[in-house]
Amino acid sequence: MTARRPRPAAQPAASGARLSYLVFRLERRIRARLDDTLARHGVTTTEYMALSELRTRDGPSSAELARIAFVTPQAMNLVIRDLERRGLIRRDPHPEGGRTLCARLTAEGVSVLRRCDTSLDDIEAVMLAKVDDTTCETLRDGLTVCARALRPDAD
Repeated sequence: MTARRPRPAAQPAASGARLSYLVFRLERRIRARLDDTLARHGVTTTEYMALSELRTRDGPSSAELARIAFVTPQAMNLVIRDLERRGLIRRDPHPEGGRTLCARLTAEGVSVLRRCDTSLDDIEAVMLAKVDDTTCETLRDGLTVCARALRPDAD
């Protein structure tokens, strides 16, 4: 007679799938739509993330952008070089000197970013069509708290 294996810890019922699994599925679906939509504007998802961050922060370095976009500094350097070559960003010397360059959006970069934003608004409108404003705000707040809790440099 073989020994029975202990049952794993309580598994969520089918109707109550693990939250992390649901977030993963949603992320994969969003990413697929993002990749397709942004490609129509000539931008990759990583490039869009970098451009979006440049809109909110003044002159981050390539290394800072890499951390935000979840890519290696080497990969972000290639992204930054390509965005600069296409005239979507410019890089200026860091105010404190040294070899660090600070990236900034150009007028063309702002224009491309606006077109991408409009397309992403459409994706979010479809995704949230059946979600009321209160639930949407709760979702936004909850996801923000969760992301901060898992941040490697969290306090």
